[in-house]
Amino acid sequence: MPDLLIELFSEEIPARMQKRAADDLKKLVTDGLVEAGLTYAGAHALSTPRRLTLAIEGLLDKSPDTREERKGPKVGAPDKAIEGFLRGAGLTRDQLEERETPKGPVYFALIEKKGRPAAEIVAEVLEATIRNFPWPKSMRWGAGSLRWVRPLHSILCLLSDEAGASIVPVDIDGIKAGDTTEGHRFMAPGRFAVTGFADYEAKLKAAKVILSPEERADHIWAEAQNAAFAQGLEIVEDKGLLAEVAGLVEWPVVLIGDIDDEFIPLPPEVLQSSMREHQKFFSVKNPKSDLIEKFVTVANRETADHGATILAGNQKVLSARLADAKFFWENDLRIAETGGQAWLGSLSNVTFHNKLGTQGERIERIAQLARAIAPLVDADTDLTEQAARWAKADLSSEMVYEFPELQGLMGKYYATSAGYSAQVADAALDHYSPLGPTDDVPSAPVSVAVALADKLDILTGFWAIDEKPTGSKDPFALRRAALGVIRLILNNDLRLSLVKLFDAQVLRHEIALNENGSVRQALLRDLDNEIAKHGVFGAAIRTVLDHFDGTLSKHLEKVKDILPDIAHDLLDFFHDRLKVHLRDKGVRHDVIDACLAMPGNDDLTLLVKRAEALGAFLATDDGENLLLGVKRAANILAQAEQKDGVEYSYGADVKFADAAEEKALFAALDVAEAAIKPAIEAEDFAAAMAALAALRAPIDAFFEAVQINTDNQIVRRNRLNLLARIRVISAGVADLSRIEG
Repeated sequence: MPDLLIELFSEEIPARMQKRAADDLKKLVTDGLVEAGLTYAGAHALSTPRRLTLAIEGLLDKSPDTREERKGPKVGAPDKAIEGFLRGAGLTRDQLEERETPKGPVYFALIEKKGRPAAEIVAEVLEATIRNFPWPKSMRWGAGSLRWVRPLHSILCLLSDEAGASIVPVDIDGIKAGDTTEGHRFMAPGRFAVTGFADYEAKLKAAKVILSPEERADHIWAEAQNAAFAQGLEIVEDKGLLAEVAGLVEWPVVLIGDIDDEFIPLPPEVLQSSMREHQKFFSVKNPKSDLIEKFVTVANRETADHGATILAGNQKVLSARLADAKFFWENDLRIAETGGQAWLGSLSNVTFHNKLGTQGERIERIAQLARAIAPLVDADTDLTEQAARWAKADLSSEMVYEFPELQGLMGKYYATSAGYSAQVADAALDHYSPLGPTDDVPSAPVSVAVALADKLDILTGFWAIDEKPTGSKDPFALRRAALGVIRLILNNDLRLSLVKLFDAQVLRHEIALNENGSVRQALLRDLDNEIAKHGVFGAAIRTVLDHFDGTLSKHLEKVKDILPDIAHDLLDFFHDRLKVHLRDKGVRHDVIDACLAMPGNDDLTLLVKRAEALGAFLATDDGENLLLGVKRAANILAQAEQKDGVEYSYGADVKFADAAEEKALFAALDVAEAAIKPAIEAEDFAAAMAALAALRAPIDAFFEAVQINTDNQIVRRNRLNLLARIRVISAGVADLSRIEG
């Protein structure tokens, strides 16, 4: 069985595209070969800045002969139908066979295809792959029609076995496949021939090209650590940068350089961002002071002066970059030391969204909501409002304008300079978190309140203007914001009514959308007064709206009707996110649905406690068997109610019980009901499930011994009402009808 080696050699491929391109090359070629009948033992793809490589081992030397029987139209069918069948089968009419079937005589075709040589199939598949390669961006050059990410220079395509290697005949826009490649652009120019993958890889390494991206990355990291360790320093780990740099060089040469003393006092994150984004440098810190003191750069060649000239040029460019950062930092500090009011004022001129106002208006809404949330998370109210008003101040700073990824972090630094407390400074950084499912979740009360207010304002705002995520489109990252709220609530074990928070903030948005400025300000003032007086759980919304009846614009007169719809629609969105979150943690979707159907489902902490208890209960034998009994009772009830046209929901009396098992079930239901109700009120779901589990044996015994649909109608109705008690008592714990199985 031969091996196949393919190399597509071009100008430099952007580092961000290399991994995906290698995977695409492997998939397109192997899928095409298998579809044509060529199976293989193994395949792996590799990449460097100038080449995509695919090596396939154990390829069949030819596709197998095939024999296919195909059923055609009936004998006597219209000529057009028969001709179409013949075209598809590649046969003539005299090659068809007539056979009798239960539906009459039918034409059958026997299609035999001889296998084709591997080289012929590889040539077809490779040409189709190159011409239809899914680059995110591609270009044309010269007079040809071929598109590639950068000009394609050569194609290497070899089939090799014990007898030797042969070139697969491929010609694409004048680029003919061969058995040669090139080494390093500067250190080993010129072409050389290869005979297979092992020879190819070894000769490339001799020509100063490390073919494997993983090997290049490991080499860079090991050399960088050694260079830093030799000077008593540490490399700041950055896996993303390491992968990118490994895609920029074919022969990595690690160099360590100095940062001018005047820049070392800058915040470490500023130095790291500037070097990473602009220069692709790794940061080197002093473990004793945590200051960034040096940098590591990776060159693509060895030089006679051991990189001295490269380092000198890099340090010159870096100094210019860091001089800008130092200028921004010092300017920003001067503004921060005056309280940062210039920044806060300028945000009133920055549009957040054309329907949701400016950043200044948004900050005002966040501050008011954060103030309302503060008592619910045990945060100081005034401190929380102060933190909310400062949290986005750094958006106007020069440093964040230059390095947007530092927003929040610079707000923390500047808050300290402005004289704010550590809690306010921390909230500036933490209120953006969590940004994803693995990001750290804030736990400080002030930070939690501001983070919740920030995310809830975004969500309620876009719901108020009907800009919701659709399908895979979520331009405002609303799914991420909802997951952030969920994780903030669950990780901090918070007890919040989301619907009430939604209502209050949606009302703020609706008021802000009112065209009458004086009415808008009056409404907002009254709303905040009412919330301050009654709390976000009080009658604030209705009180404000009722107070202004007769003076509201037509827009605001509709608010009373739409508020519940918006809040509950947004809650459904949260429930969908919660399902995904809990499924990732192993909670069954039907268990979640059973708990969502219960009252208080906008209290996510309560909801999760119930779901976890129910899931643990159903995982036991008692839970599984009790579920069968409850469902059996529900099914019998449903059939009887449909047949009789009445609802059996009350009136079961033990005096009509005949069998001992029936009387025992009455007694067990009394005990369970007495235990479950206070347990649910105390939110002791484990105790409620334990009380429910005690019903398993009496329910099983009841169904074993008692006939429900007896001829005695009084007894029958009594037993049906007894089943209704089972349904009602179990429904007090969760809606078990939603549990599958």
